[in-house]
Amino acid sequence: MISRGWTSALLVAGVLAVAGCNYSFRAGSFPPPHVKTIAVLPFDNETNRFELTGELHEQLLRTLPRALGLRPAGQDVADAVVRGTIMRYDVVAPNYRAGRQGEPAQVLQRQVQIAVTVEVIDRVENVVLWESRSVTAQGEFLEASESEDVGRQEAIELLVQKIVDGAQSNW
Repeated sequence: MISRGWTSALLVAGVLAVAGCNYSFRAGSFPPPHVKTIAVLPFDNETNRFELTGELHEQLLRTLPRALGLRPAGQDVADAVVRGTIMRYDVVAPNYRAGRQGEPAQVLQRQVQIAVTVEVIDRVENVVLWESRSVTAQGEFLEASESEDVGRQEAIELLVQKIVDGAQSNW
């Protein structure tokens, strides 16, 4: 015969097992089901690198809608809008060789650093779906054999991927 304590334990285990069968996990979805289209606006640019606006916008247009499973659309008809600001653009020398006494240092590698703010806005419900005040990326180029353009392109690609990852992390 099963003791009263074991009977209670089995009953509780049975209830939990049945309840577990009815349980399902439903995370918030991103984009929300009503968001089918997205407009990617050119970012405002607070740097002196004016070409950056177009380069970033092109990469966002190429990558973002497809990565988020949305169709591109014009701002006036899109369900969601992506906008932001290019806050910083720097070229630094993280890798160099110190010069001998009286000689300048030899730069071996340079790095392009870009920082942006970004937000994805649901225009249907007028809410911010995702935002970040500091998305940064770095692209590197060899001083002797590559141009700054190589580093800038790498930084832009990484920046766009971070924006995709950030938006998807909300889903």
